[in-house]
Amino acid sequence: MVSGSVSILLLALAVVLIVIATGKWKVNAFVVLIVIAFAYGLAIGMPALDVVKAVREGFGGTLTYIGIVIVAGTIMGYILEKTGAALVMTQAILRLVGRSRAPLAMNIAGYVVSIPVFCDSGYVILTPLNKALAAETKTSMGVMAVALATGLYATHTMVPPTPGPLAAAATLKADLGLVILYGMIVAIPSSLAGLAWASVMGRKYDISPGVEESYGDLMAKYGTLPSTFMSFLPLVLPIVLILLKSLADFPTRPFGDGVVRVFFDFIGDPVTALMLGVVASLFLVPRKELSVAVDSWMGQGIKDAAIILAITGAGGSFGRVLAASPMKDFIGTNMAHLPLGLFLPFAISAALKTAQGSSTVAIITTAAIMAPLMGTLGLDPAITAVVIGAGAMVVSHANDSYFWVVSQFSNMPVNVAYKLYTTATLVVGLVAFLFAWLLSLVV
Repeated sequence: MVSGSVSILLLALAVVLIVIATGKWKVNAFVVLIVIAFAYGLAIGMPALDVVKAVREGFGGTLTYIGIVIVAGTIMGYILEKTGAALVMTQAILRLVGRSRAPLAMNIAGYVVSIPVFCDSGYVILTPLNKALAAETKTSMGVMAVALATGLYATHTMVPPTPGPLAAAATLKADLGLVILYGMIVAIPSSLAGLAWASVMGRKYDISPGVEESYGDLMAKYGTLPSTFMSFLPLVLPIVLILLKSLADFPTRPFGDGVVRVFFDFIGDPVTALMLGVVASLFLVPRKELSVAVDSWMGQGIKDAAIILAITGAGGSFGRVLAASPMKDFIGTNMAHLPLGLFLPFAISAALKTAQGSSTVAIITTAAIMAPLMGTLGLDPAITAVVIGAGAMVVSHANDSYFWVVSQFSNMPVNVAYKLYTTATLVVGLVAFLFAWLLSLVV
């Protein structure tokens, strides 16, 4: 094989090629990652058959752990979207904080809704309500849009079962319960930083929501919605079960080593917990639409999950090839003493995000790069997964589909979106990194 220094140079070249191919040439990330995995393995001198084996085992090994979880989470999110449960959760938050604090309400709603639902979908779902509240409270859409968008973004990139952080946890072999817990903690100041930025900067731009429907008219149009308890249940249930499993597996063994711990390990396994979440989400569906939900909605959820599964598996292939390279030993000998720490995964993720646009691709690729280095650099896997998510927010601009969803659905001119929303993603990403670093000092 080549030397360690050459393997790192080849990795840098591989990352550049990933950025160009996915960002400029618009090649699907699955194809790019698989091709790069083959090319990198052969370039560093791995035997050809070993390269094939690493690609195959990396793909399958990653999906063995994470595949069912991604599909279940996507189905659950789609049902929450179709039944109006996301709106019910937002209504509950509005009642809690009051319409006079509409930007805060939408920021919190974004934080909650984006845990199971993609931020793009969440923004589209909540936009009519966001616009109606902006009109009713006479608040600039610039404030409301960025408050909602950053709330959605924080949990989308840092809190499983959203596929990106879920895949990062699997790749880094992090405890999923800890990733959820740390991600939810770090996402709070990050989300509120977006709200603060929206409140200060958004007021400088008088952006009309351009709606004719009032809040009351909007709610009346939806008719009968699920109850608040049932709307939150599919989201809260799997998170609580996964956290209980993590608690049961603590070295202190708070539930002992007997049947109670086995029970929590079973129901708190991500596969079991997410499938129970899917079952709970079906109780949101009106009986007359149940057959449609089981057939059409679940089918669409599986289709939506397919591309994420493909990219996640391809990231696993790339990671397995990287693990076999001399890079790990070289870094251990020459770079482990450098004070890079958590800044390294943050910087890699931020560079990938800014260059090619997709937060999910940035998270999966960065996790694949970092996985072989975790022991060498002495990084905590759960904190690292959250830090990678923080980097994947920096920054959203024209090469990111979410940038266009936020700007176009909010009547926000592109130049204003750069000044208001793109800068907000820089702020929330840096705040998330800061608090993740602070958290790493005490856990």
